[in-house]
Amino acid sequence: MLRFFIIALLSITSVYAAIDTYEFKDKDKELRFHKLSADMRCPKCQNQNLADSNAAIATDLKQKIYLMLEADKSDVEIVDYMVERYGDFVLYEPRFNAQNAVLWLGPGVLLLLGLITIIWLTRRRDNKNDENSEQVPELDAKQQKQLQQVLNKGKK
Repeated sequence: MLRFFIIALLSITSVYAAIDTYEFKDKDKELRFHKLSADMRCPKCQNQNLADSNAAIATDLKQKIYLMLEADKSDVEIVDYMVERYGDFVLYEPRFNAQNAVLWLGPGVLLLLGLITIIWLTRRRDNKNDENSEQVPELDAKQQKQLQQVLNKGKK
């Protein structure tokens, strides 16, 4: 009987596993909660959002998001609070600012410079070909005749 009681007790404790349940008064807040927790990165976990993370800090941040939503804070206010506290790292899509402008604009600038270089090199090569073709002198009648003789010998 004691064995049965211990097994039942251990089975019941698995029901109390860490499942985050947040009860919202309206569906809009619940949707906002899920979007915010999916759009924010867990500060502890590597490449995992708050919704997927089981870390204690992620649980705390989700609780803070829940409390701020219940206090009728806007999404912008919640995101600003999280960024102020944890930095831009908490955002999966960092904001565009002077500190990260090179990261946002760098690939486009490099692509543009590459295209300009390719165009410049091809035009330069074409100009050299045009210059080289102009440097070849015209053949006079005697040279034309010799050329025809050489070409005719090759056909025989």
